[in-house]
Amino acid sequence: MHDGIVDVLWDADEAGVLRLPSGRLVRGRGLRKPMPSGHPPALGIYLLGRRPPEFGWDSRWVRWRDGWLPADRAYAMEVLGEALERSASERVEFACLGGLGRTGTALATLAVLDGVPPEQAVAYVRANYHRRAVEMPWQRSFVRALKKPGH
Repeated sequence: MHDGIVDVLWDADEAGVLRLPSGRLVRGRGLRKPMPSGHPPALGIYLLGRRPPEFGWDSRWVRWRDGWLPADRAYAMEVLGEALERSASERVEFACLGGLGRTGTALATLAVLDGVPPEQAVAYVRANYHRRAVEMPWQRSFVRALKKPGH
């Protein structure tokens, strides 16, 4: 356990797993790569330009073309809020095709929702998830423009 969060949800040392400041663990991955071994997610957030296939677990599709920002930002924030809430007690994963640009941007946004200052969120995700996460300048600007919860 870490601050009341059960670590068995995801293995903190598994590739793609990001520990948020609250201790919650979420996984990011690229759909082009094979499914990681271990347990499947309870909730998958799929950041794609086209509807993803059915995976056999609960999922949300956020329409998000490669290299861009979510088509419906309000819906994306709603889904990210649900994902953050559910990550306290369920395995939640985020995925796009490569696992870096859209997934990194979603993870940085999630980090802001979990308390990381917006201007530090991209660096946080790059240090704790993947060094090339949040690929495009407008994706970085999107994260920096977010408001911390309660502000």
